[in-house]
Amino acid sequence: MNTSESAKSVTVEGWIHRRRQLASVTFVVVRDRSGLGQVVVTDPIVREQISELPEETVVRVTGSVAENTKAPGGVEIVDPTISVLGAPAQLQPVELWRPKLSATLPTVLDHAAITWRHPTRQAVWKIAAASMTGFRRHLDSIGFTEVATPKIVDQSTESGANVFTLDYFGKDAYLAQSPQLYKQILTGVFERVYEVGPVFRAEPHDTARHLAEYTSLDAEFGFINDHHDVLALLRGTLAAMIDTIRHTAGDAAATAGIDLPVVPEQIPVLHFSEALDLVGASPHEPDLAPEHERLLGKWAKTQFDSDFLAVEGYPAGKRPFYTHPQPDDPRWTNSFDLLFRGLELVTGGQRLHNHADYIAALAARSEDPAAYAPYLEAMGSGMPPHGGFAIGLERWVSRLLEADNIRYATLFPRDIHRIRP
Repeated sequence: MNTSESAKSVTVEGWIHRRRQLASVTFVVVRDRSGLGQVVVTDPIVREQISELPEETVVRVTGSVAENTKAPGGVEIVDPTISVLGAPAQLQPVELWRPKLSATLPTVLDHAAITWRHPTRQAVWKIAAASMTGFRRHLDSIGFTEVATPKIVDQSTESGANVFTLDYFGKDAYLAQSPQLYKQILTGVFERVYEVGPVFRAEPHDTARHLAEYTSLDAEFGFINDHHDVLALLRGTLAAMIDTIRHTAGDAAATAGIDLPVVPEQIPVLHFSEALDLVGASPHEPDLAPEHERLLGKWAKTQFDSDFLAVEGYPAGKRPFYTHPQPDDPRWTNSFDLLFRGLELVTGGQRLHNHADYIAALAARSEDPAAYAPYLEAMGSGMPPHGGFAIGLERWVSRLLEADNIRYATLFPRDIHRIRP
């Protein structure tokens, strides 16, 4: 608990988490950002006061500290005085004092302002926060610059993508579905860049793995040989994220019941054509279906004892125009998807970097180069071989949790049905 101490007393401020009234004593558990603390009340006047203060009422408690191995943290507050710092709380839609939050997903989401107060829900976002910290710290340590790119753009990042349209001072504009073009441009400025920010996908998915808005952890860097350099950076970044969770949010991971994975020194890699053969799919399939990903995840666990598997060489027709082709066979690309516990977590790869290659790639897709003028200006002004990746934060956390729905790992999810709270 957060306290301010003198020689004789301690003060705690927080929420009444639970009250338990016995014949001659009342136990009050107070919750703040650091955890739970027990208060023992024997004074009849204070007991009467507590009886009128429902759970979730905000209070200040001042009293003496006494050791009690059965209390949270091994100590408790005795002989307290209690000050109410707001109106008594209203009746709650869920019982936050119970060890487990027994509520359906719609209830959890509809009342997120309250349900996020439950320790098991708080733990989920503490893990997400530690993941972002680990992502930033690792990339900072190897010379990356954090950037912040526009979220209002005049075109979609990828041809034919569904985007959210908005009125921008009388002109059509769109919510960015990725910082991709900007982070490539900035690779020509800073060489190594990353961004943590929201992205928007107006795709009418109504599944347990998709959101209309999510947090993307993007990295892009120059002077690479091919997509294997990108995969190596991704491997180190994920390991750093897990290490940060372990050291700064270990209690949260334990509360959430998470089995933190080990990232192998060399992530197993399988070519897309081999992956199709392995799962018994047609060699003409342009992508892996969710069931294929699950089968490949099980295969990687059995063959390599790895929760991670990289599938490289996706067909050129399935990848965006800026994706670098596989040099010895342009049907395939120098790109990959990283599967984590049988679910696509990351897309990454090498990008084109020569202006002439971009003109040819856009022409092959009947796209007007004029629509990409600022982007192509950078590509025509000396760009190093470069590549990068993007991790979906909520999908990452949901796989750590092994949750059956990504919305459990999202503070306030946005999907085709939900735009509040």
